[in-house]
Amino acid sequence: MAMPAEEATPPGAESSIVRLLWDDAPRVKRGPKPKLTIEQIVVMGIALADEDGLDAVTMQRVADRLGATKMALYRYVPGKAELVALMLDHALGSPDPIGDIPWRAALNRWALGIHERSRLRPWSVELVQRPHPPGPRELAWLELGLSAMSGLPLAGGEKLDVLALLVGHVVGIVRQATQSAAPESELAAALAPILAARMDAFPHTAAAFAESGAESRDDALSFGIERILDGIAFVIAERSRSAGAS
Repeated sequence: MAMPAEEATPPGAESSIVRLLWDDAPRVKRGPKPKLTIEQIVVMGIALADEDGLDAVTMQRVADRLGATKMALYRYVPGKAELVALMLDHALGSPDPIGDIPWRAALNRWALGIHERSRLRPWSVELVQRPHPPGPRELAWLELGLSAMSGLPLAGGEKLDVLALLVGHVVGIVRQATQSAAPESELAAALAPILAARMDAFPHTAAAFAESGAESRDDALSFGIERILDGIAFVIAERSRSAGAS
């Protein structure tokens, strides 16, 4: 589910990230009997990110919280790039089963599930948007999304594009909500008197904000998901018509 680059993985870190993500029992270097586990280190990194954001996660701070030295952590995790990769896979968790339901309902549930996991840990959005090797849990999400489209007349690359569109929309909503200094309702209230005094200059903007409090207003998350799925449904219908005509 990787999105466009924001901060690339340091050169040479990919192999160690893959090993840590996919090795059920990663070996530590020779020396004294291990006093920590990778699980403990990852959980502490997540706790720091939950408290103060991703920038607060450093090997030193994690070590301090665990009552260990930074050098001791390197016996388990080579560096921060590897640590945050493990944190992302852990934070996403395994997806909940979708069940045998139509493709559109399945993809809607899939996208909402990613939104819920990302909303609980908004720092994970930054990691999702960096190019990175997926871990087993992240790949399980990909597998689930692709399985929902198994019977559709779409090529493999197109199915991946559908999931990328959904993830891009979902994480964009989470990022916007996280970075907003005030709730949307407060922003609308602050802007209302300004727009009221300048109706002639911004008539469409004023009208949109005036209607934004209506109960019928579409939620941006659901609205975007539905429009993406509308587009996919159109492509499927067009291909079905073409196949029937040939």
